[in-house]
Amino acid sequence: MKITFIGAGSTVFARNVIGDCILTPELGEFDVCLFDIDAKRLDESFQILTNINKTANGKAHITQTLDRETAFRGADFVINAIQVGLYEPCTVTDFEVAKKHGLRQTIADTLGIGGIFRALRTIPVMKAYADDMERWCPNALFLNYTNPMAMLSGYMQRFTDVKTVGLCHSVQSCVPHLLDELGMGEYKDNNRWEIAGINHQAWLLKVEDLQGNDLYPEIKRRAFDPQFNAEMQDLVRLELMRQFGYYVTESSEHSAEYTPWFIKDKYPDLIERYKIPLDEYPRRCVNQIKGWNEMRDSLLRDSHIEHKKTHEFASYIIKAVLSDEPYRIHGNVLNTGLITNLPQDACVEVPILIDRNGLNPCYVGDLPEQCAAINRTNINVQLLTIKAAETLKREYIYMAAMLDPHTASELSIDAIRALCDDLIEAHGDWLPKFS
Repeated sequence: MKITFIGAGSTVFARNVIGDCILTPELGEFDVCLFDIDAKRLDESFQILTNINKTANGKAHITQTLDRETAFRGADFVINAIQVGLYEPCTVTDFEVAKKHGLRQTIADTLGIGGIFRALRTIPVMKAYADDMERWCPNALFLNYTNPMAMLSGYMQRFTDVKTVGLCHSVQSCVPHLLDELGMGEYKDNNRWEIAGINHQAWLLKVEDLQGNDLYPEIKRRAFDPQFNAEMQDLVRLELMRQFGYYVTESSEHSAEYTPWFIKDKYPDLIERYKIPLDEYPRRCVNQIKGWNEMRDSLLRDSHIEHKKTHEFASYIIKAVLSDEPYRIHGNVLNTGLITNLPQDACVEVPILIDRNGLNPCYVGDLPEQCAAINRTNINVQLLTIKAAETLKREYIYMAAMLDPHTASELSIDAIRALCDDLIEAHGDWLPKFS
């Protein structure tokens, strides 16, 4: 069995995912091929994972390569964690050009003008990898961890023959985070829940204790009690629950820029009121780069590196496929009638049963109409961005941006078109040529 990891220069994430596989004895002996275009970062990941494997007495045979054929040939599972253009120059460009046009962002990796352009520069690379997989490992399962999740996974599912699932950890952390924040920790190991929607905007449809008692009434009582929630940080999500009845999976800093109500130049007080961290992703990137630079040398010198298994789905998926012991995840797949009031071409986040047959997505039915309505505003942007990538027509970039909830709430049509033109020019060769 061979696992290929694309974007292995993302050392912390590669460590988590491949480290999890090393700590899964049911996988037996297996091959890991690490691939990246940055030789230095690739070698750092190789050294660290090799040491983790030795410390754990693991059965992984780890290699590294800069050659795509070597990476893909014979792979059974391909894990994708690339970031095209990295923090510098591309993420900086997404934020700084938008700011010049009066558009402020928090994360800019999933929706909004930042999500659109991240998808446009990433999809051509994903398409090239898909061509390689169809040639050298046509039966491999592609596990996509790269954002914008729905756009990239949706493109792969609609326009390639690669078996693809998009994976995120916002679903796993949703209920534990909510119960912790509301002081309901006694239910953390005593609950069951149902979640469905789209990536970063899936809805907690049901949450109850193991005796079947609905926990939502107490959750809402605490969430909407001013005396109880005065110190809370996650205020955008709580406001969405107040207005629409259901809690959403992704954090407030993300959710603030997926909707038109929270980041508004006309109402600057909203930023403080909802504790919205503008420019949060650049700040995180700077801190992460600094932290990695400080930690890297000590890790590379340490031949005895221990790893604790994480909650990432990859190792559990691989184990379930190989062992045929069914395992349930939440993943992003094409909406083949799974959520009946969302578009069929949408990439939706639903429960999926994994076994030797691979992906077995579960039927959800209708979402509450207000939840589906909010999802559709995001899906509009996703589908038109994919259309732009497929056709290389600039007009679809304009349309995607004009339909984006946050962008449209702040800028005029002319300003949106000018912003898109400026971003296309600023990104230069990081983008394909649009006509």
